[in-house]
Amino acid sequence: MLNENVSNLINEQINKEFYSAYLYLAFSNYYYDQGLDGFGHWYDIQAQEERDHAMLMRTYLQNNGYNIKFTAIDEPEQDFKNLEEPLVKGLAHEEYVTSLINKIYKAAKDVDDFRTMQCFDWFVKEQGEEEKTADDLLKKYRLFGSDPKGLYALNQELLGRVYTAPSLVL
Repeated sequence: MLNENVSNLINEQINKEFYSAYLYLAFSNYYYDQGLDGFGHWYDIQAQEERDHAMLMRTYLQNNGYNIKFTAIDEPEQDFKNLEEPLVKGLAHEEYVTSLINKIYKAAKDVDDFRTMQCFDWFVKEQGEEEKTADDLLKKYRLFGSDPKGLYALNQELLGRVYTAPSLVL
């Protein structure tokens, strides 16, 4: 049986992962509305990854006898001042999610919950990748986004992103 605090934190994180998916879909909608299908596509895939993270955590809790409780998902911000703003907010959001994952990991460590720590090793690593990817995209935008040809090329590059399902075994 999992520690109650650890289980509750994971349950809360499931709902936050679904919020992340909503947030990235809002970013996607914005970029599609601006005619930047590559950016929209990139955030569609990002939303799918966040949904998968929630589902992995859900499965982990179910496999450990925990009754999951879903809560309402907050409405994400949907109005942006410029093309850069969602990218900045995306990086900040990934840094926030990393802090939440670290909180779960520490709570598990504090009660010697090695099973949860082992499971969340994957999420800790994943968050490092998520932050780097968001940071790289922001850097590319800052380098090329002010030039129409550069923005076009970056948009085309982002259209090539392919969804890869997570490889975590629970």
